[in-house]
Formats: sequence, C-alpha cells, structure tokens
Amino acid sequence: MSLEYTSSEMMSVTAARALENGMTCFVGIGLPSEAANLARLTHAPDVVLIYESGTLQTKPDTLPLSIGDGELCESALTTVAVPEMFRYWLQGGKVSVGFLGTAQIDRFANLNTTLIGDYKAPKVRLPGGGGAPEIATNAGEVFITLKHSKRAFVKDVDFITTLGFGRDGKGRDNVPNIGKGPTRVITDLCVMKPDPDTKELVVVSLHPGVTREDVIDATGWEVRFAEQLESTPEPSANELEILRELKARTERAHAGE
Repeated sequence: MSLEYTSSEMMSVTAARALENGMTCFVGIGLPSEAANLARLTHAPDVVLIYESGTLQTKPDTLPLSIGDGELCESALTTVAVPEMFRYWLQGGKVSVGFLGTAQIDRFANLNTTLIGDYKAPKVRLPGGGGAPEIATNAGEVFITLKHSKRAFVKDVDFITTLGFGRDGKGRDNVPNIGKGPTRVITDLCVMKPDPDTKELVVVSLHPGVTREDVIDATGWEVRFAEQLESTPEPSANELEILRELKARTERAHAGE
C-alpha cells in the first residue's frame, strides 16, 4: 500500500535524512528547523542542534517561531552568549553542518535574503543575513532547503547575502579556513549537488512522481541533470507520523492551546 504524503513532507523527510547521528548542526529557522528536529526524533537521536541565540544541544518539543523562542532555551543543555556561539563554536570549527533556508538561490548556490530587485531601489526588502553568512563560511558544510520555483531558483541572485561559490563558481578558491560550502540543496521536487568542477548545481535525485520537465519548469536557468539520476526514497510511515505529530504540537502551542 503506498503512503499518502505531500511534496512538503517529502522535502522535510529528505532533508532530515541528510543529517547523520552525532553531527553538530547549526539550524536555521523554518524548514531547516523542521528537518533537523525530525532527524533528532527519528534516525539521529544524538544530533546536536545549535541555534543562533546561543542554545546548545536543544531538544524542543515544538518548533520555534524564532531563534529567540523560549522553547529553545528551556530544552537546551546550556545557553551561551551569542559572541561565544559565533567565535568559539562556529569560527572554532566545532559545527559540522549548517542547515539554511533562503528566499533566492542561484546556480552557484549563492543565497539572497537581503532584497529583491535593484539594491538602490528594491522591490522587496527581506529580513537580511542573520547568522547565515558566518554559518556558510565556517561550518564544515552547508545543507539548504527550500521550495522549488522560478521565483526562488534564479540564474543570478539579486544580492549575495550568503556565499555559495560566488558569481563564477570560484568564490571559495584559495580562501583559507573556510568550509566546503553548500554540499546539497533539498527541494520539494529534487535533490541538487554542486558539480565537483564547475560548482554549478546539478540535479542528482528526483522525488517520486516528479519529472525532469517539472524541475526544468521550476528553475530559472538551464538546469543540468546527473548522468546517474536517482529516485529519492519515499518517506516511511514512521517518519510521516512523527513529522505530522511535531507540526500538530507546534500549531497547538502557537495557537495558545
């Protein structure tokens, strides 16, 4: 019997599976937080989740609204000052993976959370970088998760808030003390990874029921596909149940029930 699930659930489960037990993960709010906590509640109980507000090894019962959500502090092993979080933990090389979301991403995995349009007269102002630029620079590697659309997946981002591989794919070349950068992008359609040579994002796995045309139609550049294109494994009943319970708990908590 095949399981019923949404494309968003497929994305969260696939993103969660990218985390391994024992990793130290610097978690962004939103989709990354959902995926990281699903991993902790399923196959990776010993994943260490760190949030930007200084909460270490946090185990929230519900998903946080922001990095300042009291749920993070209450369920953390300890809370440290933000300067210590960045200087000692992140810049000290103690974070194995940063898990980020974004508004725009381009073919070289640069992220834009600053503005849409022209810098001097933007159409939309976005929340800004937060800790993402530092996370992308200092974490061992970066996972990115967001919904796939032409609005989000553009050939060149309007502004590089967070460096992927620069405008030409060489932005990390010959730069000391820097992590690998983005190693995978997980969307509701597919999984992408940077080409080892050019650093351009390439589709390596299609989610069940998704065609190449679906991805081409949702991407703002001529997207390439791996020669050995894989099919992403479906979510399990257990993963879906735990994810749905987590989201239901979160909704009840944020509704004040």
